[in-house]
Parts: sequence; C-alpha cells; structure tokens
Amino acid sequence: MAKAFFRLQKFLRRIQFLLFFLTAAYLMAGSLLLLQRTRLVLQQGSRGTPSNQALLVPEEMSRVGMAEPRSLQNPRLLVGMDALQEPALGQQHSPHWLMSRNSELRQLRRRWFHRFSSDQEPLQTAGFKAMKHTAEHKGTYMGCFTHDSRERTLKGAVFYDLRKMTVGHCQEACAERAYSYAGLAFGAECYCGNTLPAAAAKAEECSSECKGEKGSVCGGLNRLSVYSVEQLRAGARPLRRNVIYRGCFRAPENLTDTFPASLIQPNLTVEMCSEFCSKKEFPLAVIRGQECYCGYPTRRFSLREGTDGRHCSGSHNSSSAAGGDYCLVYQTPVQDTRCTDRKFLTTKSEVFVALSSFPGAGNTWARHLIEHATGYYTGSYYFDGALYNKGFKGEKDHWRSRRTICVKTHESGKTEIEMFDSAILLIRNPYKSLMAEFNRKYAGHLGYATDHNWKSKEWPDFVNSYASWWASHVLEWLKYGKRLLVVHYEELKQSLIPKLKEMVEFLNVTVTEDRLLCVENNRDGNFKRSGAKQKNFEPFTQEMKDLINRYILTVDEALKGRNFSGLPREYVPR
Repeated sequence: MAKAFFRLQKFLRRIQFLLFFLTAAYLMAGSLLLLQRTRLVLQQGSRGTPSNQALLVPEEMSRVGMAEPRSLQNPRLLVGMDALQEPALGQQHSPHWLMSRNSELRQLRRRWFHRFSSDQEPLQTAGFKAMKHTAEHKGTYMGCFTHDSRERTLKGAVFYDLRKMTVGHCQEACAERAYSYAGLAFGAECYCGNTLPAAAAKAEECSSECKGEKGSVCGGLNRLSVYSVEQLRAGARPLRRNVIYRGCFRAPENLTDTFPASLIQPNLTVEMCSEFCSKKEFPLAVIRGQECYCGYPTRRFSLREGTDGRHCSGSHNSSSAAGGDYCLVYQTPVQDTRCTDRKFLTTKSEVFVALSSFPGAGNTWARHLIEHATGYYTGSYYFDGALYNKGFKGEKDHWRSRRTICVKTHESGKTEIEMFDSAILLIRNPYKSLMAEFNRKYAGHLGYATDHNWKSKEWPDFVNSYASWWASHVLEWLKYGKRLLVVHYEELKQSLIPKLKEMVEFLNVTVTEDRLLCVENNRDGNFKRSGAKQKNFEPFTQEMKDLINRYILTVDEALKGRNFSGLPREYVPR
C-alpha cells in the first residue's frame, strides 16, 4: 500500500513539472509571436507609405484631427494610410472618387470626433473654474419656492450648467445682467428675475445639491432656491444693462392694446425705459416721444420690417427720439421665455429624422432653433459634454431612443444614412464651414484658433482633408437619403421665420406664430462666437480656392440633378 502511494506521489510531481513547463513554453511562444507581428507591421508601414508619411507621430496626427486615442498610447505603431494617397488628377473631383475617399476617411474622422468631443468640456468650463474660487455667496437667501418651467416667476435670463452649477455662479450671472433675484432648480439650472415668486414651499423640498458645490442647495424637483443678488460695483456695472438697439419701426395702430405695460415720463431716456421694462420683465422696450411701452414681438408688432432710422430723428437718448408714426425699439436683458420650455417626446417617434451637416455648418444653431420652435429636445449621434452642459439635454439620450425630435449627425456612409427615415440636410458655404470647424477644433465652440494655428502646416493639411469631406457629405446624402429637406445656412440666417416654418412642418410639428417670433427674438442661442474676429491675412491660398471651387461646382450640379435648388449664388464660382 505504501509503495502504491509513493508511485502516485511521484506521478503527480511529474505532472506538476510538466504543467509548469508547458505554461512557460506557451508564454514564450506568445511573446515571440507578438514581437514578430509588431516587426511586420512596422515593415509594412514603411513600405506602404511615402517617405515623408511612413510614421506619423501624435503631433502630426493631431494636426489633421484623425488620431485614434488607442493609437496615441503607442505612437511607433502608427502606420501611413495608403488609401489616402491622391488619385490621378483627372479623377480627383468626380463624385465617385469623393464618395470613395469619404468612406476611407470616415472611421478615422469618427474616432477623432468622439475623442475631441469628450475633450471639449474642460475648454468650455475653464472660465467657470476660475470663477468658482472668486464667486462667494452674496445677498440673502429668500427661501424655497414652487417652480413651473412653463409659467416661470423669474422671467429673466436662463442658464444651465449641468455639471458645475454653484450658487455663486448663478448669482454672478444674474448680477451681470442687473437682476434682483437668482433662483436655482434641479441642482443645475439658474433663473434670473426682478419679482420674488409668490408661492412659497417647505424648506425641506429644496433638497437638490448643487452640481458643482457640495453642501449647497440648488432647488429641487419643481422647486426653486431663491437668493437676492448683490449688484456689481458701479464701475463694473454694464453700460445700459446690456440693452441692444433693434431699430426704428412703424408704430402699431393701438400701442396700448399691443403692449401690456407703459409709462409716460418727461425727458424720457433709453435707460429709463429699459429699466422700467426690465423690472416689469419684458424683453422689448419701445420709445415714442415721451412714451415708453413694454412687451413682446407679436403678429401686430413682429420686428420684421424696420424703417429708415431718419424717421426716428436719429437720436437714441432724448425724449424726441421718436414720435408720431414711428418708434425706437430696444432689447432689454430680459429673456423672452415663451419658447424656452423643452421636453422629450412622450411617445417614441415613428419617423426617425436626422439633422445632418458637415461640421462647422451651423448644426448646433439649427438645433437651438428647432428645440425652441417645437418645444422638444434634439438628439445627437455623438456626445458633446460642452453642449449637454449648456442645456442640450438630448446629448445624453441614446441617439436611437426616438425620444428626440431629430438627431444631429455628421456621418455620411451608406449604412449610417439608411438608418434614418428622413433628414434635414443643412449646407453652408465651405469657406465658412472650414474656418468654423477649424476654430472649434482648436478653441472649442466659442473660441478662435490662434494665428500660429492658421499660419502653420495644420491649416493646409486640414483644408486638403476636410474640403473633400464637405462635398462627399452632400453627395452621399443625396444618393442614399430617403426623404430630404435641403436647407442652406445662409438662407436660414437671412429668412429665419419662413425657413424655420419649413423645417418644423417637415418634422410634422404644429407651432404658434408667437412661438416662432419668440425664437426669432432668441435666435443666437448660447453658442455664437462673439463678433467676427478678422484675420490680418487671407487664410485661403489660390490653390486652396481652386480646390474648394471645384467641389462647390460638383455639389451645385448634384443638387440640381436631384431637382433641388442649387447652392446660393453668393459663393458659387462664376
């Protein structure tokens, strides 16, 4: 018995040694195979690319915006892309070649877009981080009040910061616009106004913690934490409290019926009238002689047809600024809230609609217009933290949920296009689109690329790559799109209400005229670059212009071939 046990023990020891040996051999073989494959990839990369593109380091890949995040972890394994080499000169601008090139670049661009979108939030919130340390709780906590997003008590400006909202941030924003009260709801929404809400709520019902400040209360579900606002120092107070001159207009027949609030004041000034209308929480201040009227744009007074400023005597500060049949109109800091309420669709949409455009073509602006006109959120094929953080709540909703009125996309492959039942195809002047996207790529939604970026090799590389994408994007949607509404950015900007009506009807939504006028009054949204930063040099070389102009002619011809109106004549080469 002892002898049999000894033999069994000896056999098991041999098995252990054998298993250890096999495991070590397996690991060694795997390591050798990995090294051999790595060497093969490097050899193929050096053979398959031009000498100046054999291996792209991360800096070079980021210039053209096509580096995949995983590949940046091991830059020496990045190989050149033979598929991106230019074809023969005669084939470069044909629709077939553009679609082929677009298919080859699509995956790389999509990876870059996902990476860049997730990186944009720090850029957009950098200014806020600086504010967080300087903004303190100023003013007095007034209490917890009921809150209805459709019939708001604080009817001034509205701000969203769904990740970094603090009490101080909201107070500062309201103080800059000279409001008396700042209210916070849902932990992330800031409302400004001059009238304290009437319906008080229990203190414990305001229980939502501020998204950017632990331990601070920012309202709750349909509840508003209201603080009084300490006004800015006199030297820092904005001139005329952000009042904007809208123009000279013919006065409506009955001013009292058209405008709900009025004031007659000797020696009336713009400041007096705008102050009065701001306290009454109206977005328009209308002056006729010594009369001041407050209200909204309506069908009676739509602000669509201005008149020669000489009819209003040319003076914006005296009591004789306007009289008789004409009046001066100013935009107060108060936001027109008749179109700010938005929600997700209550039932899944039967028609899956895309809002498709080339990057930089105004997709975010179009989403702003659609959301405020229809009252429903728009979705996105991507996730952009900066957009979500500013109130585009559809960014976090899955793009195929069908809970949004339409879905933003820059994709243009056959498979991606055919997933949608219909689409609004937004097209913009490629010169403007390329510059807008280049600015966004290097400075975020609201910034500008530096002079160094424009003058470096990054800019020509960007134009050579993205100009073809602008053309192929339109061509592929024309080819594979099932039902299209083509909207030109320039025409939407010039004729906002008529074009927006077309878009809303295409989405099968009925809206009131007053809501559309409200959208027109809030047309810019939160993602308009302030001013037009002029470059002291021409960014496009003649070679770039020749390339882009050929793409413009190709797209113009394709649109007409599908019985759509061609591109706007202002940028079609003659």
